[in-house]
Amino acid sequence: MADEYNNIKFEKSEHIATITLNRPPLNVLNIEMMQEINTVLEKLKEDPKLKVVIFKGEGKAFSAGVDVGDHMGEKAEEMIHIFHQIFFNMTHIKAPFVALVKGAALGGGCELATFCDLVVASEKAKFGQPEIKVGVFPPIAAVTFPRFVGQKKALELILLGDTVSAKEAKEMGLINAVLPKETFDEEADKFIEKLSGLSSVVLQLTKQGIYESFGEDYHDGVATIENIYLNHLMKTHDANEGLKAFLEKRNPEWKNE
Repeated sequence: MADEYNNIKFEKSEHIATITLNRPPLNVLNIEMMQEINTVLEKLKEDPKLKVVIFKGEGKAFSAGVDVGDHMGEKAEEMIHIFHQIFFNMTHIKAPFVALVKGAALGGGCELATFCDLVVASEKAKFGQPEIKVGVFPPIAAVTFPRFVGQKKALELILLGDTVSAKEAKEMGLINAVLPKETFDEEADKFIEKLSGLSSVVLQLTKQGIYESFGEDYHDGVATIENIYLNHLMKTHDANEGLKAFLEKRNPEWKNE
């Protein structure tokens, strides 16, 4: 299934949804484009069997950020609301998000990529929050970066506004994997296949357990995980099928429920 939009491409098949930023070469995020992303994300909330949501960019960049013109004057409030709605919608989709980053992910593009649960980048990719250099700061990164890379490194990235390579981003824990430029598409597909071969309901409940217990103390965190495990996961067909298939030495037959 493929839907037509002016600024993005959206495809969905076999429980995998792909959102491609389609304003090459830099995929600058304007208000119309962000509204289209939100429209797609709203639809994806309704799919209980979704396994993976992929974000990627058409052209040489993932995204160079939000249109500077939309930061100014009367547009600023509307832009911030619509931009932040993207992340609000993402938190309400249970399936894991994967960002496939070939080129630059800067400003709002960096926030979007790194907000995804998993980030796979080309060795030629780069990441950065240069907002400080034009007199503003990145609100989403201000919240998320301290959780991803620690307070000191987050302050360094945001206050200095420097750009880092994919290798550096991986070393600091901002992204998950760095792939060769020449074989990026092929190896990224293999990465996605590892997720698509699993049960959607198990993927979703696992992600839920990690996020809901995050920030809790040890005892509360274990209680949260235990509730999800016993009262939700173990009542699914796929959890029981997976365990049974292991004992019977065969591949599981997922029903994604």
